[in-house]
This record gives sequence, structure tokens and C-alpha cells, in this order.
Amino acid sequence: MSHLPDPAVPSPGFPTARPRRLRYHPLVRDLVRETELSARDLILPLFVRPGRGVRQEIGSMPGNFQLSVDTLVDEVGAARDLGIRSFMFFGIPERKDATGSTALRDDGIVQQALRAARKAFGADVLLIPDECFCEYTDHGHCGILHDRGGVPDVDNDATLAVLAEQCVSHCRAGADVVAPSGMLDGMVRAIRTGLDAAGFTHVPILSYAAKYASGFYGPFRDAAESPPQFGDRSTYQMDPANGDEALREVGLDLAEGADLVMVKPALSYLDIIRRVKERFRVPVAAYNVSGEFAMVKAAAARGWIDERRVTLEILTSIRRAGADVVLTYHARDVARWLKTG
Repeated sequence: MSHLPDPAVPSPGFPTARPRRLRYHPLVRDLVRETELSARDLILPLFVRPGRGVRQEIGSMPGNFQLSVDTLVDEVGAARDLGIRSFMFFGIPERKDATGSTALRDDGIVQQALRAARKAFGADVLLIPDECFCEYTDHGHCGILHDRGGVPDVDNDATLAVLAEQCVSHCRAGADVVAPSGMLDGMVRAIRTGLDAAGFTHVPILSYAAKYASGFYGPFRDAAESPPQFGDRSTYQMDPANGDEALREVGLDLAEGADLVMVKPALSYLDIIRRVKERFRVPVAAYNVSGEFAMVKAAAARGWIDERRVTLEILTSIRRAGADVVLTYHARDVARWLKTG
């Protein structure tokens, strides 16, 4: 027999206990609010490509653009004026090849963007490059390929060295934090070793520690021009059915030197965010990904939902689940709404 009280029966404390007293007045509701959302909690993802004066809207992600370096600097400045201080850069190179070699060049597209943003804003912004190869390879996978029983697959160990090299190049260009997203075994250890050897012992690693093989990434692949040309990424990204595995992955990355950990996507994995926060008590980021963003935008465009209300509710739920930081394409709108009240 359950010993829990029947919720239909008033508690013994009623009428003394009246929770609604804390809801009648809007300022009282503000006073006792348990979860806060502010612009400083947000990271704005930006896509940079070659050219000048480029501001090409991404069809499946309204209000987001592929930007050239000069217009990216303008975008960072406008977002900073709204109170956003943290930015993640994704690169779209002019040329792709089997190994993603342009990701390693000190004059690569993300390296150019890092230098330009650093020159324009100094230490007033936090610059975080995404560290992966899917945007740079002609096959769209997250590293160097090898033949695995007749099936091409990412060569985990061969990719680690070039991943560390990519991170070092980005730090030379001005990165404040590096964010490896490929879900490769040992990636954090390899990057930490590479950064330390290059003198970047102070640079934190934000690891995509629990990244799922999700159906919510579709618009991003349009934005970054990085869809896999064959197969999928299920051999390195996680099965959406698994929860305990996420805790193991996070634990391994922390043991290898991760300073912050990421859960991606966010909405379908709020339970994972909560479990990670409660188990490890470290800074946790959550990625409110492109498909989650696009669904809200599409429904709002049809008048089916109140975009502002739903967006703030979603991001608050991610924070409530335990995320200290939220990467979101809603960042500009949210910062504007919060600024204007």
C-alpha cells in the first residue's frame, strides 16, 4: 500500500498552508523564483564562411546566417550589446578533402574569425570554437576514415592527433575555450596533452561528453554544410535509448581533464542533464539544437504557439534540469526579451 498522501485530499496543513499566497503578486513570484535565466547563461552559435559582406540566411533556421568574417564581427558586436558574451564558431571552409586538412591551417576560416573577433572586442567576449572535422571533410564524418570490415568508419586513434592540432591552432588564433564535439574515445586526454605541450595550460575544455545520435540535427547540417555522404554517425554518437552510458562517458571525459561537459540535444535529454549534474557536480552545458529551434520557429510562424513564451519556458526548463550554460540559436531573441522586460 502506498504511504503517499492522496493529492485529491487537502493536506493536514490546510487552511494554514496556502501555496497560492506566493503566486498572487507578480513581485512575490519573482522573489521566490527558483530558476533564473539571463543572457550570461547563453552561448550563441555562429557559422562563418569565406567571402566578404556575406550574410546568407539559413532557410531552416530563421534569423540565423552563414556569415563572412567581417559580418560575423558585426554579429558578435550586436549580440554583445544585448548582453551575450559567449560565442561558439563553426567553420565552412572554401575547400574540403578526405582528412579535413583546412581545419589545421592557421589561416583557416575559424582561425580568421577568432583573430578578427579578438581584435575587435578584446577580452570582452568569450570565444569557443567547435572542434571537429565534419565541416571540413568531403565525406561529412568527424575524422579520418579507415576501412572497418568493408565499411568506412572514423579511425578513432588516428583522428586524435589531428584533433589536438586543430585545438592548438585555434588557441593560437585566440580561442578562450575549446569544445570537442566528435565523441571520440580519448579525445579529451589527447587535446589536454596537446594544449599543455603548446603552452595553453590555462585553456579549458568544454567536452561534448554525452552527444546523442539524434534526429534533431537536420537544420544544423544545412547550416554547416556537413551532412554525412554515406551512413550515419551512430558508431561514435550515443544511442538515444541509453542513460547510464551517458554517465560513463561524462566520467571518462572528466577523468581525462574536461573542465565543463555538454549534453546534446537538450529537450529530449533533460533527464540526462539532471543525472549528470547530480552525479558529478561540475559545470554542465546543454545544447538546444537546431531541430528544437526550428520546431518552435515553424509553429510560431503558423500562429500555433506564442514564440516568446514557449522559448523562455524551454530554456528555463533546461536550466531547471541542471544546465549552467545553454547553447541556443534563440540567444539573440531571448537576450532582447530579457533586456526589454
